[in-house]
Amino acid sequence: MSVKIRKEDALNFHSQGKPGKIEVVPTKMLSSQRDLALAYSPGVAEPCLEIADEKENVYKYTAKGNLVGVISNGTAVLGLGDIGPEASKPVMEGKGVLFKKFAGIDVFDIEVDAKDPQHFINVVKALEPTFGGINLEDIKAPESFIIEEELKKQMSIPVMHDDQHGTAIISSAALLNALELAGKKIEEIKIVVLGAGAAAIACAKLYLSLGAKIENITMFDKTGAVHEGRKNMDPSRVMFGEGKQDKTIDEALEGADMLLGLSTGNIIKKEQIQLMAENPIVFALANPEPEIAYPEAMASRDDIIMATGRSDHPNQVNNVLGFPYIFRGALDVRATAINEEMKLAAVKALAKLAKESVPEIVTKAYGDEHISFGKNYLIPKPLDPRLITAVSPAVAKAAMDSGVAKFKISDWEAYDLELQKRIGIDQGLLSRIIDRAKKDPKRIVFAEADHPKILKAAENLRDEGIAKPILLGNKNRIEQIALDNKIDLNGFPIIDPFHQQEKLEQFGKIFYKKRKRKGITLQEGVKLMRDRNYFGAMMVECGEADALISGLTKDYASTIRPALQTIGVEDGLNRVAGMYIVGNQKGNYFLADTTVNVNPNVDELVEIIGMTARGVRFFDHEPRVAVLSYSNFGSSKGDVPSKTALATKLAKEKYPELVVEGDMQANVALNTELQKELYPFSELAEEGANTLVFPDLTSGNIAYKLLMEIGGAEAIGPVLIGMKKPVHILQLGSSVREIVNMVAIAVVDAQVQKHK
Repeated sequence: MSVKIRKEDALNFHSQGKPGKIEVVPTKMLSSQRDLALAYSPGVAEPCLEIADEKENVYKYTAKGNLVGVISNGTAVLGLGDIGPEASKPVMEGKGVLFKKFAGIDVFDIEVDAKDPQHFINVVKALEPTFGGINLEDIKAPESFIIEEELKKQMSIPVMHDDQHGTAIISSAALLNALELAGKKIEEIKIVVLGAGAAAIACAKLYLSLGAKIENITMFDKTGAVHEGRKNMDPSRVMFGEGKQDKTIDEALEGADMLLGLSTGNIIKKEQIQLMAENPIVFALANPEPEIAYPEAMASRDDIIMATGRSDHPNQVNNVLGFPYIFRGALDVRATAINEEMKLAAVKALAKLAKESVPEIVTKAYGDEHISFGKNYLIPKPLDPRLITAVSPAVAKAAMDSGVAKFKISDWEAYDLELQKRIGIDQGLLSRIIDRAKKDPKRIVFAEADHPKILKAAENLRDEGIAKPILLGNKNRIEQIALDNKIDLNGFPIIDPFHQQEKLEQFGKIFYKKRKRKGITLQEGVKLMRDRNYFGAMMVECGEADALISGLTKDYASTIRPALQTIGVEDGLNRVAGMYIVGNQKGNYFLADTTVNVNPNVDELVEIIGMTARGVRFFDHEPRVAVLSYSNFGSSKGDVPSKTALATKLAKEKYPELVVEGDMQANVALNTELQKELYPFSELAEEGANTLVFPDLTSGNIAYKLLMEIGGAEAIGPVLIGMKKPVHILQLGSSVREIVNMVAIAVVDAQVQKHK
């Protein structure tokens, strides 16, 4: 399902908090006068002098080696056209975010007020001392060809216009695999290209590098076929018209093996696809609407192999599969260019990765039990964590072999580990959860639907296809709040427990049977069902909803109590626990118990360790558990060290497959060098802990809140673990984004429960 984006949401996303999407963060401590003196005057003079003596030292003493300039003049911004450099800035910031997220590369975005190619070239050339590489973006053809070609000649750092080469690289990988499935050879296939802009020409040229024959390529632009009889044709297209005669699209498609679309939506009919040769390859890459709609193309014939630019269809040709990892490899060997050999290496690495066994972390993210090489899986998925270790080393090696690398990599295994550490291999955790939720959205009942944040979150959830919201509360009040906040409630069931007498009695009787030996009368049971937390929990218990979300406006204890009394804990467990996921550049860390158990005893702590480990595995991570204390392996005495040490011992016996250590101080649990030096016997000495179990609620709650507020970490949670059916409690005052994230977790939780 494609994501529906409302204008107001997009503007708020970019304007709220700090305007824009990026900021500069110091990489060194600046906490004292000495730090400042080292960072600036007088200490900064020393690296300046070293660089003055030897320019290559700039890579040693500055961020140049991990810094890419994303540069545009705003003449071809997305599908918006020539909207100017200022208007292109949100896109360039967005490109910077993708570089950082997927490859750990820092970016300065630069918008240049220069339509004249030579002026633009002069500006960018003058910036060479700043950057390790240049990503040109959203520059219209034919100027983009001239600019890139000239800058590649004049600059000794990698330069790539991603609009051209990104699409070319990804579609080439898909083409190689499609040809293998079709049983065809690239040098023999007949190719029709719809569109003659920067991306289309770059694709065609890269296909030639892979072995395609230029005489077998027929290209069309807005005027018609590119042929030698045309006058005043763009110089970049001339080579594709040499020796060619004018023809119609239908004539070109007759017996064609491949159709590449980089033009505009809905210009091809299924009857035209039927003109093509056996096992036709159709890459309809116009966005947001392909040249032919995916369902129509697939219905036109059984032997079609198809790709689009959309995420809601198989084989999405997405540039994010390429540019972050290509620049990563180029930067890491200090390449002087991104040449044809490096692009071809990226193509072959992507094609090869698609044929490898797909890890469970990817199949779960996309909700498919089996993803394997075939017509519906020609290229890797964008959230595949193996991309960086597949593409970047291939590009780096190609740079070395082709003679454009200034730095040589000798230990490739160590390089793979370095790549993973740069981005934190877990960076896609929430993205995978959201994508997994979209594959099978569940009914989520909101107990606090008379709050604008809940309604806004529900609208987002519906638009993105993550969940099917059910709203509890007074209908008139909910509709008025929605009207005041311009929220679309179309399609949402709204249930007011006060006007559901039959349901109140039905639910009350069920509750009475559960709690009659706990002092509840039938009358009290019916009365309690008027409380939306009780009513919502009972909807989940009776199968009328798949999960409950509450807690935005009430304290945790009063929100969780109805769920515990109505649904209860999972069979075999005696309690529930709360877990937070705290993420930073190093990865994701799982903290428990942060919300429920005030001061667990040894046996309770053992159960919390087991529940937490299972909760971590729910997020496709293997837990490495540290049971925290103010002591290290008995170095200090007291109730807490004794409790955590004994709990660790019993947990090792109860869960022999689990990596668990304690008692440990938090810094030691995370610092592998310290462990190797002082506690080499620790099972966490090699990789460190990713799961932190606290001795009591006070320490856990304080820790995660400090990390959020002082450490600047992003936290997801609290995730309630141990319930018999999915119930998740929001943090007081959660943002709309945090509500959406928690619902995605609840949906996946419900999916798992369904399959038990």
